Amino acid sequence: MGRRERHGKFCRFCQDKIVKLDYKDEKRLLRFVSEHGKMIPRRVTGTCARHQRQLAIAVKRARQIALLPYVGRHHRHG
Repeated sequence: MGRRERHGKFCRFCQDKIVKLDYKDEKRLLRFVSEHGKMIPRRVTGTCARHQRQLAIAVKRARQIALLPYVGRHHRHG
């Protein structure tokens, strides 16, 4: 019976040595938001707690100034 080796999750921001996340970097933030517009949890993405908190704040700020949508395309009416 072959035992599957699991690769540990890693924080992309720590790996790239990013100290502070920028809310204006919408391409990077879109990777951490689902197609429904929800933030993807850190147990799925593998980000560390520090960067997940920064990510949540950056996504919320980007939503406020309309860089990111609050709701995905599938849920919009009109």
